[in-house]
Amino acid sequence: MLTTLNIQHFVLIDQLSLTFDKGFSVFTGETGAGKSILLDALTLVLGGRAEARFVAKDAQQAVISAGFSLPAKHPAFQILDEQGLAHDDELIIRRTLTKDGKSKCFVCDQPVSVGLLKTLGETLVEIHGQFATHSLLNPSTHAHTLDAYGQLESVVKKTNTLWHTWQEKQKSVQDFEDKLAQQLADEDFMRESLEELEQLNPKADEEEKLTQKRTQLMNAERIIENVKNAWLLLSDEEQGILRLINRADGQLLSADKITNGSFDGEIQMLAEAQNILADLSNQLEHKLNDLGDTSELPEIDERLFQLRDLARKHHTSIAELPQLKEQLAKDLKVLNHSEEELIKLKRSCEQARLDYLAGARDLSAQRHQVAQKLNQAVMQELPDLKLEKATFEVQVQDLDEAQATPNGLNQTTFMVATNKGSALTPIHKCASGGELARFMLALKVNLADKTNTTLIFDEIDTGISGATANAVGERLARLAQIHQTLVITHSPQVAGQGKHHYLVQKADTDNTTVTSVQKLDKTGRLEELARLVSGAKITDKSRELARELLKN
Repeated sequence: MLTTLNIQHFVLIDQLSLTFDKGFSVFTGETGAGKSILLDALTLVLGGRAEARFVAKDAQQAVISAGFSLPAKHPAFQILDEQGLAHDDELIIRRTLTKDGKSKCFVCDQPVSVGLLKTLGETLVEIHGQFATHSLLNPSTHAHTLDAYGQLESVVKKTNTLWHTWQEKQKSVQDFEDKLAQQLADEDFMRESLEELEQLNPKADEEEKLTQKRTQLMNAERIIENVKNAWLLLSDEEQGILRLINRADGQLLSADKITNGSFDGEIQMLAEAQNILADLSNQLEHKLNDLGDTSELPEIDERLFQLRDLARKHHTSIAELPQLKEQLAKDLKVLNHSEEELIKLKRSCEQARLDYLAGARDLSAQRHQVAQKLNQAVMQELPDLKLEKATFEVQVQDLDEAQATPNGLNQTTFMVATNKGSALTPIHKCASGGELARFMLALKVNLADKTNTTLIFDEIDTGISGATANAVGERLARLAQIHQTLVITHSPQVAGQGKHHYLVQKADTDNTTVTSVQKLDKTGRLEELARLVSGAKITDKSRELARELLKN
């Protein structure tokens, strides 16, 4: 419920702090006192349109804040949680507005967008007036209102899930058909490409190896000369290293004989070196034989040309050709079984469609039943509201499958006829503001326990008096037993049934007109009710009537 409303520098309000209680609160005051300003301020802080004219004269900015005490599972907290915004049990929303028309919005001192503030406000307060009654008279909300009255939310949720499942399966079929059509169009190309790849049989690291070998063969002559010179230095019969080592070995053997074996170790080391160098000489000789054959070069060039040409054809690299071959083989395999897969997808989609239609028709049947109950409930309220000749009817129109929506196969419209025998008209097109407000009140009385918002009624009693005004007051009091209800009224019968009474006044001070709001005690309330009864001049008789209203 709304607990506080603080207004600074807003139109004719300089500073105003109001606290609110549960139950039925009424606001009264002379015409032009500024009651509508309170509604404008509250509408602004709930995300309404900001206008520079709202900022008071000589002020730089207007500031409006509102506090709400809400149950733990209130939809407002769910919205804040989804946005990752911190909050306490008490929800404080604030909006500032500067003279240039720019505004800033805050929830629990955290900046938010106007859009989020408006979404949040719709869960907190419903403002109803003669010609603007918030969302209830918006035709797009009628189905939701009917579902809430019949407690069909779980059935609607199930239907919504079935619809989305059907749509997802339809999309899967369409995507598969599009892909299949493309694959069929490319099938010849895919088979031709796979055949080329299988014939060429590329390897992942083949390009690097071929390039290295090609470079080696193209430089074969220079390499052969270098290797041959190295081999000659080792193996030349006259001056090669092995020949010189052989001579050194002979010298050491002679020295060893003279010294009775004192050079055995050196001779052994020289023999080991001779063996190693002999092996090296043999390896170089084999290398020379291999390097001397450059006949592979044309084949390598041809192989590289084929690989690069195929890679360009498929806009890929040579290293990725093996993966391309595997993917083409896999796609063609899938293509061979695609018709079977498409049939399975279509069967699944058709089943989802039938499931949705069954759920939607079940929901439709329940809506027709609930509509009859709501018709009867609203019609019972109309005579006491002096609408005894009027008719209210919930029209639940069945839609074709082509018009299917997530919320079923119905279009729900609240229809009214204000006179006996006249044609039913959509409620939002009802001409009379007073009649419109009373139709709305009859609905709200029956829907009271289906929402969790503060209800505000702006002069719902315009154009009525006596027993009709008393009936309106009684129904507002019934609403207030479930919802916090605030009413701006000129009717003593309505005001007399309020639990809390606020007087809105306008006064001139220092060449400035200022609006103020005062919560009345018992004596003040008696005087204000007497004024509502008699007008400007309060009499003993009007006070007596006021006492009777309070007593009742």
